[in-house]
Amino acid sequence: MSGIGGSSPAEQLAAITPWDRIAAPISLDERLARIEKARKLTRDSGADALIIGAGTSLRYFAGVPWGGTERLVAMLIPVTGDPLIIAPYFELGSLSAEMQITAEFRLWQEDESPTALVADACRAWGVGTLAIDPALPFLFVDRIAKSAPGLSLISGAAAVDGCRMHKSPAEIALMQQAKSMTLEVHRRAALTLREGICASEVIRFIDQAHRAIGGAGSTFCMVQFGHGTAFPHGVPGDPELREGDMVLIDTGTTVQGYHSDITRSYVFGQANDEQRRIWDLEKAAQAAAFAAARPGAPCESVDQAARDVLEAAGLGPDYALPGLPHRTGHGIGLSIHEPAYLVRGDTTPLGTGMCFSNEPMIVIPDRFGIRLEDHFYMAEDGPRWFTEPQVAIDAPFG
Repeated sequence: MSGIGGSSPAEQLAAITPWDRIAAPISLDERLARIEKARKLTRDSGADALIIGAGTSLRYFAGVPWGGTERLVAMLIPVTGDPLIIAPYFELGSLSAEMQITAEFRLWQEDESPTALVADACRAWGVGTLAIDPALPFLFVDRIAKSAPGLSLISGAAAVDGCRMHKSPAEIALMQQAKSMTLEVHRRAALTLREGICASEVIRFIDQAHRAIGGAGSTFCMVQFGHGTAFPHGVPGDPELREGDMVLIDTGTTVQGYHSDITRSYVFGQANDEQRRIWDLEKAAQAAAFAAARPGAPCESVDQAARDVLEAAGLGPDYALPGLPHRTGHGIGLSIHEPAYLVRGDTTPLGTGMCFSNEPMIVIPDRFGIRLEDHFYMAEDGPRWFTEPQVAIDAPFG
């Protein structure tokens, strides 16, 4: 077992040094260019303004890393003119400290209506149609409609996704740092394995390792052994590792909000013939998906390329098991799952700067599952791996 076992969590944590290839933060000029692109896409969609709620899109445009709550924090972007921020009065100091752009604030007290401020701004700007952030809760959409009954509301997905799907070189550099760090954590986690170790101990090590290397801890971590690997998102409990178990570890971190998400599958001990056969098919399916990711091709063609490999080997078809029970991949960036998707029915053409997971998992019900997950971005002439795929079932890191 090359690179599996032989060490301990304490030894591996002691050997980690903070990441020294630090990607630059997103610049003010890039954020302003994003807002300008959003204006154009909003205008093209037939709307006069776009509202962005707290969450990953507000972070994308304004640099504010706040999640949404029952209190409306939002940015209004008119197709002409400067954006403004709607926020609770008591949050002004905290919000100002986080803002990476200049914008006017319209503030509301706890007994006032924030959506009335949205309606007032739309009236002042002459907005007839407002594009809504697709992640804005219905709670606020409903209140906007009641505060401005003459306002037409449409989806803002064309503007939001149209901006966020295509990553800039600066975004790709931040994602590269996050993914490279997670791959190194994966490598060290494999070295800590021993018979009898509990999944919870591995999960704890991976979170500590992500922090030690410079990430924001583990944004998620799934560690499954043996039978548990047959479930794409695992099963409850705290299994102990046994000789001959399939190991599936899926984890990630963030760098300035940008996600990593990498899965490795290997055997603790000697892999049997069936484990090797299925692992080889998984690797072939992942490679076929990557090869199919050509500029201009529809996203769904990447999913089909992986399924063709599996169906030719007698797995599936479609989502039937044994086989691939879910899509081949998802977009990734400030959200761990975001448009577009490598799945049948998504005809979005692949274009420069789009970033995806490539993870056509194979599930053998009641026995084991294998998922190899790496990510790629689209360059002008085709896909590029962020991390090199796993080499072999018994040498996961070369």
